[in-house]
Amino acid sequence: MAHFAKVVNGIVDNIIVAEPEFFDTFVDTTPGEWIRCSYNNRIRYHYPGPGYIYDKISEAFYEPQPYPSWVLDRETFLWNPPHPPPHGGSSVWNEEIVGWEVALSQP
Repeated sequence: MAHFAKVVNGIVDNIIVAEPEFFDTFVDTTPGEWIRCSYNNRIRYHYPGPGYIYDKISEAFYEPQPYPSWVLDRETFLWNPPHPPPHGGSSVWNEEIVGWEVALSQP
């Protein structure tokens, strides 16, 4: 069995598990194309989910941009903040200040 992502206009629409031979006879008249993906990230960088982006040139699946200020690392296809989080403790990203804030602990 293998995993396949249905990609429509560069966005993952659906994921299925099927034998590769399934596509020898499968007729799909809907827009888009089926791209093989790997559950263990061995091919195409990341296992996609609905809404993920597929870069056809780099053959990479990656998550949508989490914040406007974050930049995509084209070697790992992970999003990086403008600066790393502070060391120690928990912090959350605040796009309004384009920086990290200490996460408040719950009682």
